[in-house]
Amino acid sequence: MRLATLSNGSPDGALVVVSRDTQRCLPATGTMQQAVERWAEAEPALRALADRLERGEGNTLDHGRLLAPLPRAWQWLDGSAFPQHGELMQRAFHLPPIETDRPLMYQGLSDRFLPGHADVSLPSEADGIDFEGEFGVITDAVPMGTPASAALAHVKLVLLINDWSLRAIAPIEMKTGFGWVQAKPACSVAPFAVTPDALGEAWRDGRVHLSLQVTVNGEWFGHPHGREMQFGFHDLIAHAARTRDLVAGTIIGSGTVSNADYATVGSCCLSERRAIEMIAHGTPRTPFLHFGDHVRMEAAGGNFGVIDQKVVQA
Repeated sequence: MRLATLSNGSPDGALVVVSRDTQRCLPATGTMQQAVERWAEAEPALRALADRLERGEGNTLDHGRLLAPLPRAWQWLDGSAFPQHGELMQRAFHLPPIETDRPLMYQGLSDRFLPGHADVSLPSEADGIDFEGEFGVITDAVPMGTPASAALAHVKLVLLINDWSLRAIAPIEMKTGFGWVQAKPACSVAPFAVTPDALGEAWRDGRVHLSLQVTVNGEWFGHPHGREMQFGFHDLIAHAARTRDLVAGTIIGSGTVSNADYATVGSCCLSERRAIEMIAHGTPRTPFLHFGDHVRMEAAGGNFGVIDQKVVQA
C-alpha cells in the first residue's frame, strides 16, 4: 500500500491512498499523522481504498500538490548505520574510530519536511551544501524498553529521505559537544510512504534491500544498496526507545547509504566522495553544491517516487 499527502492549505495536508502506478488516488480520512496514531483502526479502511484503486477507481493524482508524506513530525531521529561511510570519513580526516557498540543517532529538525519536488532554499554556498540519500521508517507508538526482537512490528511505513547537510558548519558545532543545529536544515522526502509488505522481498532483516540511484545535474553519482546496514531499523528503534517512549509518527533514518564496493557503486553524499578523493589523492576534487544545482534520488523500482530538487539561495 502506498500513501501520500496532498496540499490543502493546512500544515499537515490531506491523506490519500495512491495506486501502484502512482497515477491515481483516493482521499482517506484525516492526515498521515492521525492514521499512524490509530493505525489498527485506520489500516483496514486504507487497504480497502487501495483495493478500489487497483480495480480502476480513483482520481488523477496531481503530483504538483504532493507534500512530504509526513509534512511535520513529532520526532526525527537519524542514525548512521552504514559502517563504510564512517570508516571513509575517519580515514580521510585521520580521526580515531568511535569506540562504541551502540548505533549512532542524533535528533534533528522535525517541524517540517520538504516535498521531494520543491526548491531547497539555503543561505550560503560557503556553508558546504551537501545531500545525503537514505531510507527511513515511520513508527507507531513504541513503548520504552521495546527490544529489537519486537521493534519491527512498530514500523508502519517506509520512506526515501534526502538529509541535507551544511558541511562547513558541522565541524564547528561538533566541537561544542552539543550536537547539530545550523548544520542540519530541513530534510526532503520522496512523495510516497510505503507499507513494508508492499516492498516484498526488498524489506527483510529490518533493511531496505534496494539500490538508491543518485544523479547531480543529470550525471550519475552513485547507486549504493541499502542491505549493508550494520544495524537494522529494529536495532535503531530499540536504541531510541531504551529510555523513553517513542510517539506515533516518529521518523527514524538509516543514515547515508554506503557500500564497501564504493569504487564501483559510488556514493549518496558529496562528503563521502570527497573523502574517497582525499584518501586517493590527498585532496578533494568534487565541490559542494552551488545554487542552481539539481539533485535527483530514486530507489530501484520506484516505490517511493522521486526526489528531484534545485538548490536556490534563500
